[in-house]
Amino acid sequence: MSTEPQARPARWQGAWLPLFGSAVLVLLMLPTLIVIPMSFSDSSYLEFPPQQWSLRWYREYFGSEQWMSATWTSLQAALLTTLIATPLGTLAAYGMSQLSARWRNGLQLVVLMPLVVPVILVAVGVFHLYARLGLNYTLTGVVLAHVALALPFVVITVLSGLKGYDFNLELAARSLGATRARAFLTITVPHLRFSIQTGAFLAFITSLDEVVVSMFVSGGENATITRRMFNALRDQIDPTIAAISTCLIVVSVLSLAIVQLLASRQRAGS
Repeated sequence: MSTEPQARPARWQGAWLPLFGSAVLVLLMLPTLIVIPMSFSDSSYLEFPPQQWSLRWYREYFGSEQWMSATWTSLQAALLTTLIATPLGTLAAYGMSQLSARWRNGLQLVVLMPLVVPVILVAVGVFHLYARLGLNYTLTGVVLAHVALALPFVVITVLSGLKGYDFNLELAARSLGATRARAFLTITVPHLRFSIQTGAFLAFITSLDEVVVSMFVSGGENATITRRMFNALRDQIDPTIAAISTCLIVVSVLSLAIVQLLASRQRAGS
């Protein structure tokens, strides 16, 4: 009799966390579940649920030269950002892991600053700097700005992977005659593949979905898809925005699925 009243509260105390997590997950997914059906509407305005189904707005998107140009600019910027931020972030994380805790914490604060400072302040600062350098409305300027925003995500994920890495493996390779660079590339990097791939995915998505900085530094022929979407929402709202949003969701989900597939294959191989 004395144990049963105590078991019920413990059971209920353990149940609230999954319920809360499920509620948060539903709230996060709800906008997606609304946007995707709206993109298949035949109406000339955003409508949920759609009265008639059609691919009209996808044809409008893929048939528009302006939308395709902005999409290509965003994909170029995202790919270049990933190719630059991933090795830089990996090397930065590796270097910080070799330092004492005092120096490592100080450098982490500097690297993570773009996540702490409001993005609008970063955008204004970058805009004024680019005005002096002549980089506004150029693909180079967009990529450099996106690299600064994506770098912290790569550093965080790789540092997390390095916490579980045994550096004695690298020391053993160096004691057998391998240079530090070769030991890093052949021993350390393979052990950090999943962390590096996750950081690359986050860098790609950060660049592809970035809005605020792109509003300041992209434009003209080098306008990103997010900038054109914002301008379209300001001038006229039509379901083309829903179609583009659905395509971006698909790209993000496919990128995440590829990262997870690679990780599962690596775990199965190891």
